[in-house]
Amino acid sequence: MNAVAQSVKQEMADPVGRLVEHLQRKYKGRITGQLVVPGRQGSYAALPDDLNPKLREALESRGVRRLYSHQRAAWDAIRAGRHTVVVTPTASGKTLCYNLPVLQAALTGESKALYLFPTKALSQDQVAEILELNQAGGLGVRAYTFDGDTPGDARKAVRTRGDIVVSNPDMLHQGILPHHTKWAQFFENLHYVVVDETHTYRGVFGSHVANVFRRLRRICRFYGSDPVFVFASATIANPQELAQRLIDDEVSAITESGAPQGERHLLLWNPPVINPDLGIRASNRSQTTRIARHALRMGLKSIVFARSRLMVEVLTKYLKDVFDKDPRKPARIAAYRGGYLPNERRDTERKLRGGTLDCVISTSALELGVDIGALDVCVLNGYPGTVAATWQRLGRAGRRLRPALGVLVASSEPLDQYIVRNPEFFLGASPEEARIDPDQLLILLDHVRCAAFELPFQQGERFGRENLEALLTYLEEQGIVHREGERWHWSADSYPANSVSLRSVAEGNFVVVDITDGGQRVVAEVDYSSAPMTLYEGAIYMVQAAPYQVEKLAWEGRKAFVRRTRADYYTDAIDYTRLKILDRFDGARQGQGASAHGEVHLVRRIAGYKKIRYYSHENIGYGNINLPDQELHTTAVWWQADPAYAASAVSMRWLPSCPVPSRAKCRTLTSMPMSTRKMPERWTRSSSTASPPPSWP
Repeated sequence: MNAVAQSVKQEMADPVGRLVEHLQRKYKGRITGQLVVPGRQGSYAALPDDLNPKLREALESRGVRRLYSHQRAAWDAIRAGRHTVVVTPTASGKTLCYNLPVLQAALTGESKALYLFPTKALSQDQVAEILELNQAGGLGVRAYTFDGDTPGDARKAVRTRGDIVVSNPDMLHQGILPHHTKWAQFFENLHYVVVDETHTYRGVFGSHVANVFRRLRRICRFYGSDPVFVFASATIANPQELAQRLIDDEVSAITESGAPQGERHLLLWNPPVINPDLGIRASNRSQTTRIARHALRMGLKSIVFARSRLMVEVLTKYLKDVFDKDPRKPARIAAYRGGYLPNERRDTERKLRGGTLDCVISTSALELGVDIGALDVCVLNGYPGTVAATWQRLGRAGRRLRPALGVLVASSEPLDQYIVRNPEFFLGASPEEARIDPDQLLILLDHVRCAAFELPFQQGERFGRENLEALLTYLEEQGIVHREGERWHWSADSYPANSVSLRSVAEGNFVVVDITDGGQRVVAEVDYSSAPMTLYEGAIYMVQAAPYQVEKLAWEGRKAFVRRTRADYYTDAIDYTRLKILDRFDGARQGQGASAHGEVHLVRRIAGYKKIRYYSHENIGYGNINLPDQELHTTAVWWQADPAYAASAVSMRWLPSCPVPSRAKCRTLTSMPMSTRKMPERWTRSSSTASPPPSWP
């Protein structure tokens, strides 16, 4: 009996292990690869001897009597005045790495700090964390958010009284740097700049942010300060290099985590073949809900990541139909994605932290470090596209020494199938590198304009690696700056920061207005690029799986009017893209293929939509969409296979719609909007074929 009791006790203590065993036993044929990462004990260091007594008291009141080794290493590096990047897994205590030295400096002098997060949710999390430490130790440190939601009458108090200002790169770019004279007191005493989620600052966005940091450091030098930059990043291949590129300076890297970690299981899951003749597999949607149901019935807290907002809502409905049937009981399932109103997202975050939600279904919105409490299981509905993003999402499950399970459920797309059919590729792959090009000419020129507006340029001053004097001469010819002796002054009437978007080429969100029962209530907002695919007239738009039908879309007014419905179907837009190569700047041949860089014209048309019945997923109708085409004139890089090699290597399995003689024409083009300009919105009758490929090098 003792042996039986001990066995039962062990099973109860490790429900994740029981779930793994159950899935392996019942669905052995669907699991193509698995990995077990053993748990590890923590590595610790003592609290610093010179730690402020109030701060020590605040930490000890929260049960922190020692630091992880990487937290102590960060303390030593930051206090020594070295720019530092901390790269450790999710839930390893990165926040304390920068909070501790920043709070220490705020308590011992007139030190100010600027915290930058890519999203408002992360900003709110950070302020809440600092307030808790404030209350625990009576620190008296004043931390405020400064973003687009900050009331006008509160902004002066933030500027003059804030010890820690929590904001985002967009607000720094448009709302702080151009008005630096109002922030003079803050910049004079700015000692630290904290940049969290550094891995998100890549590509065009990262290139813009690097230039914003150039402007920030330029203004700080004007006010006599030289702040230390502290970066916190998820695991990528080149965190130190990225941080150094972002600030054009040397950065120390801390990459060894001292945080304890429980055992982690990873399963690669391929849906079963349901039609062997056609090679059709079951949907990953059905497999994802199946795994989530097993986890929930075993009492495990779960998160499900989907690749689109529509799939988030569909999965939420399927799980709510099982676990939230009784409206009298608190909901156990919730969706979380961009487009929900801020108060609704904050409510979901609070419920997750409080443990009242059992499962959340999310897009990449929860990939970043928003505090959502302890979760046991993470299910990915489809491969996210990169190794780094996959591990970042899987890392949302598992806290401290608790075991965790991650399951990657493949879709029928070729990349997903390659990953699960070749598990050794994924399990042995390094995370990708993050790349930026802050000296890309058009991006750099935009920020030279912004910097000239903020402060005059001196002859001999540097801003990036390009010839600054040549750029200023060009701006002078355009009547934007005026040279007086050895200085260039801003002379235009415009406000340049307003015309430079860090993230996209389109502005203006659409609001979704519920007109049920004659009222008008805003229930969601949709970004410009997503609106044509989700808010066309006749669309079913869902909020927490509750369906609304779009009755009218006011395109110019950026409003969609919707009404509650009981439709037993959802809608999915049909779009297609026409790409025309206009010019080829450069190219090179490698092996059996070649790459090229050039100018392209891109036209995206949303032609219609399908009505898809829940559960059976049969098409029950179609509708037309009459919206303007989206056009983009940009540069692109493309890869082209040798025609003879492509004809022999490409299988009908992967390109069933591409006839054998024309397969050699199939090629991949990736837009590189480093130099984009949005073209007028209009109907376009483009040729259905792209221009001939450039000559083979």
